[in-house]
Amino acid sequence: MRKFLFLMLATMLVLAACSSNKGEGGKEGAANDNEITAWAWDPKFNIAALKLAEQSYTGDEDFKLKIIENGQPDIVQKLNTGLSSGTTKGMPNIVLIEDYRAQSFLQAYPDAFFELTDYINPKDFADYKIAPTSFEGKQYGLPFDTGVTGMYVRTDYLEEAGYTLDDIQGITWDKYLEIGKAIKEKTGKDMITLDPNDLGILRLMIQTAGSWYLKEDGVTPNLAGNEALKEAFQVYKNLLDANIVKPTSDWNQLVGAFNSGDVASVVQGNWITPSIKAEESQSGKWAVVPTPKLNVSGSVNASNLGGSSFYVLNVPGKEKAAEFLGKTFGSNVDFYQKLVTDVGALGTYKPAAEGEAYKSNDEFFSGQSIVSDFSKWMDEIIGVNYGMHTYAIEDIIVAEMQNYLNGKDLDAVLKDAQKQAETQLK
Repeated sequence: MRKFLFLMLATMLVLAACSSNKGEGGKEGAANDNEITAWAWDPKFNIAALKLAEQSYTGDEDFKLKIIENGQPDIVQKLNTGLSSGTTKGMPNIVLIEDYRAQSFLQAYPDAFFELTDYINPKDFADYKIAPTSFEGKQYGLPFDTGVTGMYVRTDYLEEAGYTLDDIQGITWDKYLEIGKAIKEKTGKDMITLDPNDLGILRLMIQTAGSWYLKEDGVTPNLAGNEALKEAFQVYKNLLDANIVKPTSDWNQLVGAFNSGDVASVVQGNWITPSIKAEESQSGKWAVVPTPKLNVSGSVNASNLGGSSFYVLNVPGKEKAAEFLGKTFGSNVDFYQKLVTDVGALGTYKPAAEGEAYKSNDEFFSGQSIVSDFSKWMDEIIGVNYGMHTYAIEDIIVAEMQNYLNGKDLDAVLKDAQKQAETQLK
């Protein structure tokens, strides 16, 4: 009898242990005691930021962060595969998602993400980051880096063409075109690089006017009759027709164009700064001024290109992961000063802008306080609803842009793009 009771007790203990390993609600998840897993891309930017956050974290002493590097396309594929299967096995606690793609996950798998409303104050972050990181009034993403844009310009080329920095402050794209022609004539240098397969420049342009590929509902295509998009198409063609463009086809060619001195300006998100500074011989020859705007009513000299945010999956360990994010990226001003200084990453946490690191001068840019300037421009960005289909629509636009450049009527181009988008997104 005693032997039987002993066997029964042992069996119960084993079953209890097995049951506890399934985590909350019997779900399989990423948590392993105090270890939290995070998926992110770019070891010199996003992953470096996570490592710095772990060092700055003053919460649980036993806390451990396991960072797994995945390219952005891999993260998108793995999330879609895992979440569509209905299992959380192999999923991380924390995942980085680009803002353009966030709504496709939040709307398709709302129960898969853990709400962060109780862990951060959304009002502490740049306004334009809230729409893509929230869903049905609930905050799911912790807004991270800003894609706030600026125009990096070679001051030596500018001066050789007879212009000053004051002449290129707060300009339109038409004025940019005029200056570009003058620089090409005087120096032989192109004004900008363009990649025909990457129309991020159009996104940048239309957001200066508070416009997007979709209407405010984030669902309905907004191509035909879109005044900002029509002008952006015209600007793109005018740049090419003026012969002030250096064509590129990938990241290496883009960086090589400005590091070699072949172009006079770079209109990109602030994340391009480390790549520009990589060519140390050009120190003192660059400045950053506000982004050109479209000739559309309400346009501003500020825009966004890219940017991403952190999300917590609804798996065991979610509270621990949310607390970690909340106490670092969500509230720690000192952490953000180190983030700017050590990593060169500019976040969207507004209180951080009052720190000393944000006000520091950058000798590469002739002592300009570029972080402070970018922070100011970030506050001026007009928020739009990126919706779920940014890249699907852009695939359509890439093809129609070539039709436009080959002589097709612009209104017909946008109407055809509208029809294709409406058909594809049904």
